[in-house]
Amino acid sequence: MSLALQLKGYRLTTAEILYHLPDHPAVLQTYVWQDYDVAPQYPALSKFLTFWRRELEGRLHSVRVAAAGLVSAAEWRHTEHMRYLH
Repeated sequence: MSLALQLKGYRLTTAEILYHLPDHPAVLQTYVWQDYDVAPQYPALSKFLTFWRRELEGRLHSVRVAAAGLVSAAEWRHTEHMRYLH
């Protein structure tokens, strides 16, 4: 992922998706989705969940989301000194 996208707010996003098994609706199964996305709207995750509801048989139970920024503007600094080690 390019640094420019990271500075625009993209962060590694993980979603834990619980869904009902189509053949056994009382049983829940877990699916873990991970991609780079923008908080708090999460357009990539929303697109994936729309696909899930439209194309897959397992009815969604719940979605838990965690996101971690890899590099933020506050962490990116220009240095004035450079040292070389042999």
